[in-house]
Amino acid sequence: MSRRREQRESVLLRAVQEVLSRGLADPRIRGLLTVTEVRLTEDGKQAFVSVSVLPGEKAELTMHGLRAATAHIRRDVMKRVRLREMPSLEFRLDGRVKRHAEVLGAINRASGATPPAVEPGRPAANDGNGPAGDAGGDPSGGVDVEPQ
Repeated sequence: MSRRREQRESVLLRAVQEVLSRGLADPRIRGLLTVTEVRLTEDGKQAFVSVSVLPGEKAELTMHGLRAATAHIRRDVMKRVRLREMPSLEFRLDGRVKRHAEVLGAINRASGATPPAVEPGRPAANDGNGPAGDAGGDPSGGVDVEPQ
């Protein structure tokens, strides 16, 4: 893969994530959305946007809403990104994040481990996702789009 194409994919991923984080008016788009990957075709005319949706019960309806809003999302991405040719966007459901969560849950159940509790007034232990006591945000870059 060319370096230029990788750069374009990265820029598109950030732009799509930013558009989704600002929220869409479509009530079908709910839950925690994470843009996990953007893949451009060889000619750069089409971009496949992989999106993870949690909880899984909302995935089908959310994907339907995203596909209906594709033109709006593309237009907003065009305003943020300066590309000679803006590719068409195609949203695809990425089940990898859900499978990872299921595997981790199964491991925790099998080992009988419970997640460490945080005592009030004490910072959380450093779990490798940020500085100790960092309770802010989702390290995967997910966007919670629940209506207010």
